[in-house]
Amino acid sequence: MTDAIDAADTPLPRRKPKPEKTTIAGRELKPSTLMMGLGYDPALSEGSLKAPIFLTSTFAFESAAAGKRHFEGITGLREGGAEGLVYSRFNGPNQEILEDRLAVWDGAEDALTFSSGMTAICILMMAYANQNDVVVHSGPLYAASEGFVAKVLSRFGVTYVDFPAGASREQLDDVMARAKAQADEQGGKVALVYLESPGNPTNALVDIEAVKAARDAVLDAGETPIAIDNTFLGPLWQRPLDHGADIVAYSLTKYVGGHSDLVAGSIAGAKKWMDPVRALRNTMGGIVDPNTAWMLLRSLETVELRMQRAGENAAKVCAFLKSHPKVAGLGYLGMIEDARQQDIYDRHCLGAGSTFSLFLEGGEEECFRFLDNLTIAKLAVSLGGTETLASHPASMTHLSVPHGRRQQLGITDSLVRISVGIEDADDLIADFAQALDHV
Repeated sequence: MTDAIDAADTPLPRRKPKPEKTTIAGRELKPSTLMMGLGYDPALSEGSLKAPIFLTSTFAFESAAAGKRHFEGITGLREGGAEGLVYSRFNGPNQEILEDRLAVWDGAEDALTFSSGMTAICILMMAYANQNDVVVHSGPLYAASEGFVAKVLSRFGVTYVDFPAGASREQLDDVMARAKAQADEQGGKVALVYLESPGNPTNALVDIEAVKAARDAVLDAGETPIAIDNTFLGPLWQRPLDHGADIVAYSLTKYVGGHSDLVAGSIAGAKKWMDPVRALRNTMGGIVDPNTAWMLLRSLETVELRMQRAGENAAKVCAFLKSHPKVAGLGYLGMIEDARQQDIYDRHCLGAGSTFSLFLEGGEEECFRFLDNLTIAKLAVSLGGTETLASHPASMTHLSVPHGRRQQLGITDSLVRISVGIEDADDLIADFAQALDHV
């Protein structure tokens, strides 16, 4: 263990950022442009065009006095906080550059990176939920997220109230009131409102604006943040902070990483919401490693191109699947049939994405025949990579969810989740067509 201070309550450290040029002649530069250089000064790294990988566990002080000054800032003996870097459990150059660039995509003040999406979500929840508190969450959630609330946080006296993704403002008012009453009875507070939109794997959308209005009407907006897992659409096709969310979370493994070769996660939002999570991350660890951070910096340069191509492919594939006689339905945001869901999509979303649910005529047996006969698409969990992936959530990623709960959430045995990649769209259609011939 390091002899550096245990930063359980102190959100440290951040180096003093170099002033960034984010406008030209009054024009705000787009995220795709800023990904090429934001947060990195080649002059500090021997002129290297790209940031090196900083493989170090600790950082040297230029003098003993500088070390004292740093720890005076950490401990609050001196105003101004920490200056520079001290230890890689807290942060490092690759991670800080990555966090600066991730914040740009969502228009956030600050961002934090983690060793996985679930690490990000778990540390976020633990930073805000104390004994006897209540977490409000939408459904469906990714099975591990739902399980963490129901099975892990519950061990520490944290309870929850959940609601369906498409809940109306009236339903949400009732949910918030029930959660507040439950928290009062337990002697706690409503610690967090946690959303997943689109929901995994059904693509069900949550009305973020209605959630915020209900939260503000019943709870203390300054005490109960709204966090949202935006993995399915972010960072290109939805900007939840613009619609009332306080914190946006990602599995960076998916579209941001986008090559199925790394695992990482992040959250972003106002500094006041990030600071408690940063402090707990400093204590627990869980920060993304320098090599993975460097790979994500590489991926961010092409994230817009990859997501655009995958989105175009998904639209073509779904146009084919929609009319196929063996397809019972599609959970694709470009073909919404429910008026409430369409209204949410029109207000919140900038694109339909490339991950969707395919409902086949039949059940598990028919889905397995379809999956076993795919040739281009790979049978694997995860999504948002350059390659097309397909899986059967009811028997794979969501098998741990009780059967009755799965049925309630629409995760049936006839559902196949598909994440379309950047292959040729006509080749993908041919692959799906021949696989459907075996159903």
